[in-house]
Amino acid sequence: MKAAPSPPSRRTTALVRGVLLFVLWLLLMPSAKPADLAVGLIAVLAGTFASMRLLPPEAGHLRLGALLGFLPHFLWQSVLAGVDVARRALSPRMPLKPGFIVYRVGFRPGLARNEFASITSLLPGSVPVGDSEHSMIYHCLDIDEPVAEQMAAEEQRLRGALVAGERHHD
Repeated sequence: MKAAPSPPSRRTTALVRGVLLFVLWLLLMPSAKPADLAVGLIAVLAGTFASMRLLPPEAGHLRLGALLGFLPHFLWQSVLAGVDVARRALSPRMPLKPGFIVYRVGFRPGLARNEFASITSLLPGSVPVGDSEHSMIYHCLDIDEPVAEQMAAEEQRLRGALVAGERHHD
C-alpha cells in the first residue's frame, strides 16, 4: 500500500502562493515601475496571508501536473455542454426527457465534493441540485443518457488531481 504524500510545509505553501500571485500581478500590470511593484508586493502579501487563512495547506492541495492534464478534458466537456444545450433548444422536437438521478459519490461532504459538484455542473445536460452524506442529486435534460457513468469517470479524473487533506474528506 502506497503511503500518502506528506503535505507541504506552511512556509513552502506560502512561498509558492506568493510567487504565483506576484507573477499574476506582473501579468496584469501595464508596467514594472517601482511604485507599481511596491503596491504589487503589498497586494501579494495581503493575498498570500488571506489564502493561507482561508485554505491552509492542511486542507489538501492539487497536483498541478494532473490538473493541467485534466484541463483540456474539462474545457472540451464545457464546449460539449454548450453545444448540447443549444442543439436541444434549437431543435423543433426539443428532445428532452428531464428528470433526476441520484449518484452515489465517493467524496464525503467537504472541499473535494464541492470541487466535484462545480466540475460536474458544466457537463452536458446535468446540474447538481442537492446532496446527502453519500450521494448527490442531479437534474438531467435526458435521463436516458449515461449520466451516472459520466459522473463516475469525472470523479476518477478529479481524484487523480487531488491530494486530500483534513478538510477534503475523501
